[in-house]
Amino acid sequence: EVQLVESGGGLVQAGGSLRLSCAASGFTFDDYHIGWFRQAQGKEREGVSCISSIDGSALYADSVKGRFTIYGDNIKNMAYLQMNSLKPEDTAVYYCAAGRILRLLAYDYDYWGQGTQVTVSS
Repeated sequence: EVQLVESGGGLVQAGGSLRLSCAASGFTFDDYHIGWFRQAQGKEREGVSCISSIDGSALYADSVKGRFTIYGDNIKNMAYLQMNSLKPEDTAVYYCAAGRILRLLAYDYDYWGQGTQVTVSS
């Protein structure tokens, strides 16, 4: 059974940091890129960052560049999103996903986690 399980969300003050984790199982982790997406209440799901399973290269949405860092651990089948200098507009449910195309488009991803809530207070 394919599973992606996010953890690490929570409530943090503006300017603070959180690290999200994504634990993957049930598929060959090395064959898939990992992406992080978020969906704020009343808004569409948007791509935040993704990382290549081939060379570790990463893409970031403009809104998070310089503040968020994505990285993975292929031995542990884990992916992470380090989020620094958080802003209230980063408040959303964050999802990790696995796909075969390295882009920040949700429809490119085959497997999804259930999400973890991140709330940034002002």
